[in-house]
Amino acid sequence: MMRFLTFVFVLVWALPAWAMPKIQEFETPGGVTAWLVSDHNIPFVALELRFLGGASTEPMDKRGVSNFMTALIEEGAGDLDAQAFGAAKENLAASFSYDVGQDSLSVSARMLTENRGQAVDLLKLSLTQPRFDADAIERVRGQILSVLASSQQDPGDIASRAFFARAFPDHPYGSEYQGTSDIVAQLTRDDLLAAHRRILVRDRLIVSAVGDISQRELADLIDHVVRDLPATSTAALPEPTTDALVGGVSVTDYPTPQSVILFGHRGINQTDPDFFAAYVLNHILGGSGFESRLMTEVREKRGLTYGIGTFLYGRDYGDLVLGQVATANDKAAETIAVIRDEWQSIQQNGVTAAELQAAKTYLTGAYPLRFDGNAPIARILVGMQRMGLSPDYIETRNDRINALTLDDVNRVAAQLFSPQDLHFTVVGQPVGLGDE
Repeated sequence: MMRFLTFVFVLVWALPAWAMPKIQEFETPGGVTAWLVSDHNIPFVALELRFLGGASTEPMDKRGVSNFMTALIEEGAGDLDAQAFGAAKENLAASFSYDVGQDSLSVSARMLTENRGQAVDLLKLSLTQPRFDADAIERVRGQILSVLASSQQDPGDIASRAFFARAFPDHPYGSEYQGTSDIVAQLTRDDLLAAHRRILVRDRLIVSAVGDISQRELADLIDHVVRDLPATSTAALPEPTTDALVGGVSVTDYPTPQSVILFGHRGINQTDPDFFAAYVLNHILGGSGFESRLMTEVREKRGLTYGIGTFLYGRDYGDLVLGQVATANDKAAETIAVIRDEWQSIQQNGVTAAELQAAKTYLTGAYPLRFDGNAPIARILVGMQRMGLSPDYIETRNDRINALTLDDVNRVAAQLFSPQDLHFTVVGQPVGLGDE
């Protein structure tokens, strides 16, 4: 699907250090790593659990089973069928949500302090004793098949599948974690149970919480919720990978008035010392909306598109610099030529001092503070853990950006951006453009 195109890298969060309460980092008696921000002003707790591994650990002949299983977690648990489980949650004024992606299965829970004990028990029931009732399985299967059928007609989804299949042909990242209609139609209850056993395991869990709870209370809560889950998984985590992209163009003929274009090449890992320089460079090239170079050249000067953007697309096991644009079929070749020119320009000439300063100002101060409240902060904290950041990141992040020199940034520009390796996946009927 195209969820990755709305990807906003967690590191853009610029919460001033003085506004952030102290993060408590600890390990529960059961061995689970957790981060906590205690805030007793409101009788409410936001809890985030991440089971690392996600859909990338599933067998390729069962592709989509993790997504299917996750969609069923809330469809009844223990003695409660789907309707009774929903009523119990509503009576407690609690909120649970479950989602899976290539790299993790996410559980988000929101609960009032006065109902916390009962809400936690209900959450535990959903994670440890999902029912996977036959009627729920068939209902959810139908929903997934409908989504997959719609995806087959969506040019953006077609482009996404083609691009990632080319980028990662021998890795789970090369296929959609939602699976295919043929596979999903054949998945059994035993397959769902096996997926549950494979992903929801204690030694791949990280947790964050924000709100009206102490460290001791959170440790007890976590161990209580996950105590009955398996200690370890039946499947290994994926191996790190590098993309197989080579420079050129691949075209998928599809009857639509606009060509959808994905483009990119090898990226940079968040742990790389040059990551912040790359992050600033991406902002200047294509990540800053109407102020970016690509938006100026492709939209403002030439009117080739309504919008174009680039991303540092980071996964747990592979990284890309990725971009997207849609343009009229008779403008696709020109659009690609302009993108290549801008890629070459930033590689050969770097950026200006004025561009660098404007990017620093935006990324450290002008960026809107959108992470407001217990729930968003809890999601950010668990994301920081996933990326291997330390709690003091919130105090040092802006300093790291401000410390970048023009020489630093332009050195990384010459290394990261490679116009000859840039691959374009085009879905549409582009005029005068074919595979190359």
